Amino acid sequence: MKKLPIKKIVEGLLKLQKKGDSATLLGIGPMSLNCVQASLELSMEYDFPVMFIASRNQVDLDELGGGYVNSWDQKRFAKDVYEVSKKINYDNFYYLCRDHGGPWQRDKERNDNLPEKEAMDLGKKSFLGDIESGFDLLMVDPTKDPVEIGKVIPLNVVLKRTVELIEYCEKERKLRNIQEIGYEVGTEETNGGLTSTEIYEKFIKKLSKELELRNLPMPTFIVGQTGTLVRKTEQVGTFNFENAYKLSEMAKKYGVGLKEHNGDYLDDISLLEHIPSNITATNVAPQYGTEETRAYLKLGKVEEKLYEYGLIKEKSKIKEVLLINAIKSGRWKKWMVGEQAKLSVEEILNSNDEILKEEILDIAGHYTFNYDDVKEEIGKLYSNLNENNIDGNRFVIDYIKRPIRDYVECYKLKGVTTRIKEIL
Repeated sequence: MKKLPIKKIVEGLLKLQKKGDSATLLGIGPMSLNCVQASLELSMEYDFPVMFIASRNQVDLDELGGGYVNSWDQKRFAKDVYEVSKKINYDNFYYLCRDHGGPWQRDKERNDNLPEKEAMDLGKKSFLGDIESGFDLLMVDPTKDPVEIGKVIPLNVVLKRTVELIEYCEKERKLRNIQEIGYEVGTEETNGGLTSTEIYEKFIKKLSKELELRNLPMPTFIVGQTGTLVRKTEQVGTFNFENAYKLSEMAKKYGVGLKEHNGDYLDDISLLEHIPSNITATNVAPQYGTEETRAYLKLGKVEEKLYEYGLIKEKSKIKEVLLINAIKSGRWKKWMVGEQAKLSVEEILNSNDEILKEEILDIAGHYTFNYDDVKEEIGKLYSNLNENNIDGNRFVIDYIKRPIRDYVECYKLKGVTTRIKEIL
């Protein structure tokens, strides 16, 4: 089955909206190979296209530091997703998407306070890796300026950088005779607030003009803030239906889709509101990593019982190893609130606060799945369970599918690939 370009998928969704047959696409953070397989299996079962949204910290060129997920660079990521699709006889559409590409989008680049030209050059190098590896959608996000932390970057600066990056990507794509790709852009960093409709339209108008002058394509998605915000392992924002509806209507006037970020842990009411608000796509990432961590911990409790019953000789140390590595990773800091965000790794390690440590494991366990000692303990865990007719890996994949399925059902994604093909 020949894959439709991502732009065609969005075009089809916008046509379905006019017919009153709306759906909201799901951008899934590829937190692990298990997550990739869970997503592809559901995509087949429910007949919807799936987008894998990889941040630069997760997937990037080795020379830029590589990715923490599976040690993936762009080529290995593309190859592994393809191998999983082949293994399960996948028969739908999946799209490789860059989430938050561009300057300062690796933690190290931002922490090192890189000057603009150096950060832009590294962002371009990363985009070139995406293009050469067959990515379908590139999010161009130049808003993570370390000089302007906590501030909204001036609109003209965002526009200038955005156009420069799209122009570079299009030049390199055409030089390599690579088929058309989609772009995703935004006006400001997602921080749980609301994008004003005035700024949103001003940005679209100015961007449209600048792109037309240079004979560059309009983006496929424009990001708008709808009130969502993730902290720890919770949705602490409040979805704003009215604002989302206005932004989506405005985006449609220009033939683009509204994209929402920070869509993790939304309740069913908020999820169902996405259909009448005509949001074209939502990104969800850390939630699925957290769910995988929880799956391992549940299997660890089963293993404990098997040990008590004398059915296995030696337990894995899955929880202990995940916990110590999660704390040492320090990656939990970005998700904490208040004074806890200022705590150091050493303070946590020496703390007697077991509740806080459990929270950190829940938040940051998934950052450590690729560590050698974690992989070793997962292997021991699976082996002990297999000896007792429990397929641990199958349980993990199915466990990740549960929350994804909630979104698929509420977002009316069942059969949407077929519906899009019929309307185009």
